[in-house]
Amino acid sequence: MTECVLTQERALSDYTSIVGEEAIQELRQLAKPLCGARVLHLNATAAGGGVAELLTALVPLMCDLGLNAEWRILQGADEFYKVTKAMHNGLQGMPLQLKPDMKETWLKYSSLNADLLGHNGIYDFVVVHDPQPAGVLWLLRQRNGHRNPGIWIWRCHLDLSTPRPDAWEFLKPYVGVYDAAIFSKRDYFQKDFQGPRCFEVPPGMDPLSTKNRLLDDEEVRSILLRYGIDPGRPFICKVSRFDPWKDFQGVIDIYDLLRREFPEVQLVLVGGGAGDDPEAWSCYQRTVAYAQGKGDIHILWGQSGVSSPELNAFQQAASVVVQKSIREGFGLVVAEALWKSRPVVASDVGGIALQISHRKTGYLVRSVNEWVEAITYLLQNSEASARLGRAGRDLVQERFLITRYLRDYLKIFRTLSGRVQR
Repeated sequence: MTECVLTQERALSDYTSIVGEEAIQELRQLAKPLCGARVLHLNATAAGGGVAELLTALVPLMCDLGLNAEWRILQGADEFYKVTKAMHNGLQGMPLQLKPDMKETWLKYSSLNADLLGHNGIYDFVVVHDPQPAGVLWLLRQRNGHRNPGIWIWRCHLDLSTPRPDAWEFLKPYVGVYDAAIFSKRDYFQKDFQGPRCFEVPPGMDPLSTKNRLLDDEEVRSILLRYGIDPGRPFICKVSRFDPWKDFQGVIDIYDLLRREFPEVQLVLVGGGAGDDPEAWSCYQRTVAYAQGKGDIHILWGQSGVSSPELNAFQQAASVVVQKSIREGFGLVVAEALWKSRPVVASDVGGIALQISHRKTGYLVRSVNEWVEAITYLLQNSEASARLGRAGRDLVQERFLITRYLRDYLKIFRTLSGRVQR
């Protein structure tokens, strides 16, 4: 069998003080016709990255509403994850070619996991996340000679706005057999993607997780001092996986320009990897080497003691949070920073633009000059920073909480299954 990920119990009622009783009751009503439904979420890794963070909250909340939800992860090896990272990169537009041996490796492990999944029984709903496990349904159908029971949904978290044609053409037949597909943004729908019913569902952050709960000032100060960050001086913060798409070196270049006018400013870069990302450690090493001699830069690797409370403190105390991405399916860290009422400057790409209204809830920028001007303005104008922070939190409260994400899933399950309230 595939490995089951154990999650901590969550009570939906704990969110009442944040979203209100009416929203909680709506979720309970939506869930009634789905009570007892067996739900599987299948992805590549139990830790690292936004998908694992989402499932850590989403799965137990589904269970609290009476659904029989579980989360399982693929079996894989380094050769498989190297291929799936190449697929990930190609689907986000990186110029590379999927060679025949790479395709064979992906199919080999997809077949293995299809076999394992076949021993788990029948589910009412199966949500398969991203390209890594996307082939299992096609292979199960080929093996069984008929349509698998249950409703199958492919959940793509990537920025598919400009995929490499060869990468998309390879994946398309395998995801074309699903009943539905969920994307974070309508712009990611592919015109030639026929068959599955497509839904636009941006993610939502969990306000009660250890990464997002409000910390008291003394706890924040203690964490900053522990990592050598001066709480008495301003700092710019970026939290992301160490990944080429996150452009850590570009952030260092912008900081190098800023410190000419703000020599006291620090830069805090915090990231980590994921079990399915073989590039993370080398990206971290390149970032460390690139930062040498370029000012007061703190680069922290998430697997070395830097966990959710520390990430929370860094974001909560930052003078400005930045998210410089080349591609970004959504960028959950943006919503998390906005929830902490931090002023955010971010790249005008992908799903980030869903979360930031330029000059209203943050700054969306493209050129180096725009980056420098926006951060300079916020460092010099505390009132403007505070105003943006308040507006950003209000936006997340309205659109990007985990409870809204849960509601969207319940509505999709009901729509696809035809289940109605009795």
